[in-house]
Amino acid sequence: MSKKIIGAEYPLAKIFSSEFDFMIPGYQRPYAWTDDQAIELFDDLYSFYETEPEDDSYFLGSIVLIKEDGKPEAEVIDGQQRLTTLTILLSVITSQLNGEFRSDFEGYIREPGRASQGIKAKPRLALRERDMKFFSDYVQSFKFDELFGLEPAKLEEPQRNIQRNARLLNDKLKTVFDRKIDELVSFGAFVVQRCFLVVVSTASRQSAFRVFSVLNSRGLDLLPTDIIKSEVIGKVESHKHEEFTNNWEELEVKIGRSEFAELFSHIRMVYARTKAKRSLLEEFNDHVMSRVTSSEELISEIIEPYAEAYLICKKKEFVSTSNAEDVNSLLKWLSRIDNSDWIPCAILFLSKHRDNSEYALQFFSKLERLAAFMHITAKNVNQRIARYAEVLSELLNQAPNDSQLQSIELKEKEKREMQGTLASDVYYLTARRRNYLILRLDSFISDAAAVYDSKVLTIEHVLPQTVTAGSEWEQLWPEQDEREQWVHKIANLVPLTQKRNSSARNFDFVRKKTAYFGGRNGVSSYVLTTQVLNTPEWTLGTVQQRQKDLLEALSAGWSL
Repeated sequence: MSKKIIGAEYPLAKIFSSEFDFMIPGYQRPYAWTDDQAIELFDDLYSFYETEPEDDSYFLGSIVLIKEDGKPEAEVIDGQQRLTTLTILLSVITSQLNGEFRSDFEGYIREPGRASQGIKAKPRLALRERDMKFFSDYVQSFKFDELFGLEPAKLEEPQRNIQRNARLLNDKLKTVFDRKIDELVSFGAFVVQRCFLVVVSTASRQSAFRVFSVLNSRGLDLLPTDIIKSEVIGKVESHKHEEFTNNWEELEVKIGRSEFAELFSHIRMVYARTKAKRSLLEEFNDHVMSRVTSSEELISEIIEPYAEAYLICKKKEFVSTSNAEDVNSLLKWLSRIDNSDWIPCAILFLSKHRDNSEYALQFFSKLERLAAFMHITAKNVNQRIARYAEVLSELLNQAPNDSQLQSIELKEKEKREMQGTLASDVYYLTARRRNYLILRLDSFISDAAAVYDSKVLTIEHVLPQTVTAGSEWEQLWPEQDEREQWVHKIANLVPLTQKRNSSARNFDFVRKKTAYFGGRNGVSSYVLTTQVLNTPEWTLGTVQQRQKDLLEALSAGWSL
C-alpha cells in the first residue's frame, strides 16, 4: 500500500461532493461540540461573510483522512467534529429553502446517486455506528421539527449535542435572515464556495496517524513570542541586550513556554479588545508594540507587570496581609470556568491595583460573578469578548485612585437572565456549566468552608427521572406533570463524589439515601447532599421549599 501523503485545499462544495465519502470510525470519540463552539463557528462565518471582500476565502482548518487517491471512501482520523457541525449547518440551511434552491443544497448533505457511474444514494457523512442512524434519520433527512420534539433526557449525550446545536443554528439562521430567502441562499453559497478545508490524506493507516500526531504535537516549534522577542531585544541598546534577554527568558521559564505565548494573546486582548482576525504576530505589533516608544518600555511597563499578574492568576497566589485567602478562592473558582476570556481583565487589574487588597476582593468577587453569568447562561466567545471589552476599556481609562467600576456590575437584564436560568431545568445545562453551578451553590451554603478537589463528580436526581408504577415514588408524586416540572430543577439534584450503581437510582427515598447518597460513614462531602440525607421525606412541598431556599442562597451569594 502506498504511503504517499497528499495535501490540498478544497472549498466545501468539493468536500461535500461525490469525491469524498466520509466515514467516522467507531474508535473516534462521540460528537462533543458544545453550543459555544457551534455558535462561535456560525458567528465567525457570518462576520467574515458580512465584512470581508468577495474575493477573500475563509479557512476552516485541516482534516486528516485515510483515503486512496482517486477513490471517494475516506476514513476520518481528524476533523470529525468540524465535518459534523458543518453538515448540521448546511442541513439546517437546506431545510429553510424550497424548490430549486432546496434541491441544490440537498446535494451537499446526501449523495443522490448515479447508477451509470456506480454511485449509490447515501448521506455524504456517516457518523460512528452508534449515532449514524440518528444523524441520518433527522439531520441528513432534514426532519428538524421531529428532532426538536425529542425529549433530551431520553437521548444519549452525542445525540443531545446534535439536537442542541441543530436547534441553535436553526434559530440563529431564522433570526439573522428573517425568512429572506435570497440572503440565506447568498450566505449558503458563501459557505460552500468561499470556505475552505485543507485535506491531508494517505492510503496508509500508519501514515495517517503519524500526520495526525505531528499536527497535534506540542513540540518546540518556533512560537510567535520567539519572533517578537528577536524584534524587541534587537531594538534594545546593545549594552542592555544581556540584561533584557535574561529578564525575558526568566519570565518564560517561570511561566512556561506555551503559557508565555498564551500571555501574549491576553496582552493583545487588553489593548485590542476584539477577537483576533490575524496572526498574533501582526496583532501584537499593531495593538501593543505601537503603544510604546521603546523596547525597554514594552518589557518593563507591559510584559513584566502582566507576566507577574498572570502568574498570580494561574497559581492563585495573591499575596497580601488581608483578603488574600478570599481573593485566591475566587481565582480558583474562575479557573473552573471553561474558558480563559476573563484573564485579560484580571491581569490588567492586578497590574494596576495589586497592592489594594480591599479593591482586589471587590473586583474579583464581581469578575467571578460576571464570568459565572456568561458561563451558566452559555454566552458564546464573541458575546464574552464584547462584554469583557467593556470592562477592559473602563479599566484602561480608570484614574489611579478610582475604585469604582461600573462595567463589571451585572446589568438588570443580565441579572434577570441569570435568575431565569437558575430557576430552570438546570440538569439540561452542559456538564461543565451544571457542575460549576451546583458546586458554587454548595460553597455558598457551606459559607465557603468546603474544598472541592474530587476527580469524579456526578450529579444525580433525588426524585428519579423514571418513576416505576406502584413504587413509593408514585405514591409520593402521583401527578406526572408535577414530576416533570420538578425533576430537573436544582432542588432535586445532588452532587456525588463517585459514580454509583445505576440500579440504585430508583430506590425509595430512605433506601436511596443510605445506599446511594451517603458515603462510607453515611455522610457526604457536599453540604447540598448532606441536607438531603437529613431530610425525612421527599414530597412536592419539600422540593418547592428547597428550591426557594437554594435560589435565595444563589441570589445572596452572587448579589443578584
